[in-house]
Amino acid sequence: MIDSIEHLRAEWETRLVEPALKRFPERRATFETSSGIPLERLYTPADAPIDYAADLGFPGEYPFTRGIQPTMYRGRFWTMRQY
Repeated sequence: MIDSIEHLRAEWETRLVEPALKRFPERRATFETSSGIPLERLYTPADAPIDYAADLGFPGEYPFTRGIQPTMYRGRFWTMRQY
């Protein structure tokens, strides 16, 4: 399963992330918590014991559990919207 997720991740980066980064480059080269812990752009099953494809999916893809932006909010600030 992890191999297929890593393949899907590479496909996602090529198909969605790279074009998004051309339009909206990330605001910083690295991101970290207030405690100085580095943050990756995306965490995968290698980082947590879950069924990634069924439970979370990828940012920018249905059902949008990870957000509507493929780069999440690294290129654009977070906005709040109401229905």
